Amino acid sequence: MVYHCYWHTNSLPMNHLYCWQVTGLYTPGRGEITSLDAGNIDDILSDTELILFVCIFCRCRFSQMLHPIFEEASNIVREEFPDTTQVVFARVDCDQHSDIAQRYRISKYPTLKLFRNGMMMKREYRGQRSVTAIADFIRQQKVDPIKAIENLEEISTIDRSRRTIIGYFEKRDSDNYRTYEKVANILRDDCVFLAAFGEVSKPERFSGDNIIYKPMGENAPDMVYMGSLTNFDLSYTWTQDKCVPLVREITFENGEELTEEGIPFLILFHQKDDTDSLEKFQQEVARQLISEKGSINFLHADCDKFRHPLLHIQKTPADCPVIAIDSFRHMYVFPEFSDFAVPGKLRQFVLDLHSGKLHREFHHGPDPTDSTPEQEENREVASNPPESSFQKLAPSETRYTILRDRDEL
Repeated sequence: MVYHCYWHTNSLPMNHLYCWQVTGLYTPGRGEITSLDAGNIDDILSDTELILFVCIFCRCRFSQMLHPIFEEASNIVREEFPDTTQVVFARVDCDQHSDIAQRYRISKYPTLKLFRNGMMMKREYRGQRSVTAIADFIRQQKVDPIKAIENLEEISTIDRSRRTIIGYFEKRDSDNYRTYEKVANILRDDCVFLAAFGEVSKPERFSGDNIIYKPMGENAPDMVYMGSLTNFDLSYTWTQDKCVPLVREITFENGEELTEEGIPFLILFHQKDDTDSLEKFQQEVARQLISEKGSINFLHADCDKFRHPLLHIQKTPADCPVIAIDSFRHMYVFPEFSDFAVPGKLRQFVLDLHSGKLHREFHHGPDPTDSTPEQEENREVASNPPESSFQKLAPSETRYTILRDRDEL
């Protein structure tokens, strides 16, 4: 199969670089891929339940390779879900529409983004680039994430190792449930969603329809949603707060996704069975660093799985628990793990990253304001801090074109 990029002049402006497929082996089917631009993207995204869109760069060979695969997957999915308000496959030429690429922080091509009712899902499609895999992914996304409860006794058997949201509704056909369903579809990967209706739910509806959250842990108390059940923004914010933990686990499966968020990591390295250190770390992050949420990612990692980053900071699994910052340039170790619960200590470590103090002190020793005269006399230039280890989990250039400078392509 051969692909060419050439100047297409029949119906498009002369300055539009258009990707065209030349092949005798592939015949497009009935599926239609919608082209998105600044003029139609908002309306199409908001009017469609599920959109998978690919952001392409015409001169990128990976975009060219994906084109027939994406189109054939679209054909298959369209046959199963013909209603275009349910599922749409779309493409954006990010060479021509760089504003869209910037809006969704896209810098590698091709990128496949998933949207639900106008909201971009945090997890983009990172699966196999094949017709079967892409079609299966959409089928999975169309599966109802809410399990109906037939008997309230089922509640006592739910898995308390997972976060669970339970809705009690008089009717399935109601605005309350439709809002709940919308939220559940967006957060389907983060929580278990259950729902009871009619007579089954009646004992729990003493003041009307309601939603509760069951945290992880057998003895953790339930939390009740107190906002409007038809207000999507309130419902989503409350549910996201419960379903997405403040301190997330980093794995090799989600490392690329977390790296792409583009903010530094504060990581607790701990043994898998050391839940005590993790629990205390979570408490201190919530106590000291809640205001820093958004400027740094709070993570925990399995010492044994992430031996390599530990070696970068001259540690081994035997040294765990260890706290460190990865700024994507360098890694910095929190000096004494036992001090992280000292009020303000962990927060200052993060603030020192943002101020540049950690980097300065690695190069030049303690800041003059923090050192004694004796330290100043005997001060030695510190060695460079270890390079970032987690930066290596960023997107691979053997799978994407990484657009760092537009002149590179």
